[in-house]
Amino acid sequence: MTILVTGASGFIGSFICEEGLRRGLEVWAGMRWSSSKQYLTQKELRFATLDLGNPETLRTQLRDCKRRLGGKGWDYVVHAAGATKSRTRQGFFRTNTEGTRNLVEALLAEGMKPKRFVFISSLSVFGAVREKAEKGAYSPILDTDTPRPNTAYGQSKLAAEQWLQTVSDRLPWVILRPTGVYGPREKDYYLMAKSIKGHVDFAVGFKRQEITFVYVQDVVQAVFLALESEKAVGKAYFLSDGEVYDSRRFSDLLQKEMGVKRVLHVKAPLCFLWLVCACSQLVNRWLRRPSTLNLDKFHILAQRNWRCDITPARTDLGYQPRFPLSEGTRETVRWYLDEGWL
Repeated sequence: MTILVTGASGFIGSFICEEGLRRGLEVWAGMRWSSSKQYLTQKELRFATLDLGNPETLRTQLRDCKRRLGGKGWDYVVHAAGATKSRTRQGFFRTNTEGTRNLVEALLAEGMKPKRFVFISSLSVFGAVREKAEKGAYSPILDTDTPRPNTAYGQSKLAAEQWLQTVSDRLPWVILRPTGVYGPREKDYYLMAKSIKGHVDFAVGFKRQEITFVYVQDVVQAVFLALESEKAVGKAYFLSDGEVYDSRRFSDLLQKEMGVKRVLHVKAPLCFLWLVCACSQLVNRWLRRPSTLNLDKFHILAQRNWRCDITPARTDLGYQPRFPLSEGTRETVRWYLDEGWL
């Protein structure tokens, strides 16, 4: 059995490749020619250079892959490539929406339709829905809610989802919508760990916030369950570890696992965060580079309710989260320390 993983050099993609090899699949790592192979060192891996932004070039590249595959396509395709940072709004849509459309159209045009196409989307496609707390708690976001993404990132992922729905008769797709994904190799949550090691924990907003997380290996588990489940075709699923946390829990766990004795907890108003994100975006746009803090990230950090209902994933996929936040944080910090990141 063969599988193509796009975005293979990325955080989630590299772990999907590892799991595919562990399961005995012939794994093809799809990536740009300029992408790093730092976490793709297994000798069994095969590589496919794919330019998702250029339809004609992409078709030529797929024809070459088809020849190398013996005149057929891959059995499975996991589309994990995507932009989480961009200097412009158009950059998100170019990569997340148009890149998805280009890949699917090229696969179909070249006679390389897979048995299953799994698209890694995001909980961010729903935006700040169900933000009104009732009886001291928020209601979980449901897949029946109307998406209202408030970031260019979420809007671009939603547009890709909506486009996939237009080809349901030609492509057996499954959409996965993980909440905040953390684990070894991840760089955004790492910045939080680095700050806490420096004895400062920075939080924003005074209104109650309920956060959800999912460890990268649980996302990988869901990917391979989606490849096997007939019930999942044409459906979308939220992914989390099944628990809900307050805004301090993750920082407290990071502090504990790193053995940091004292931490100054600073909580700033949302207006201050907006100013920092706006300034960071302007400076990095002038420097022509994407920034970790920008106005898109402001809406993500400002959102108060990240609860989501993973019951459908449990029922249809047999998804059972294996890593509660305490265990996942322990594994993540251990990796950061072993690799000299902290």
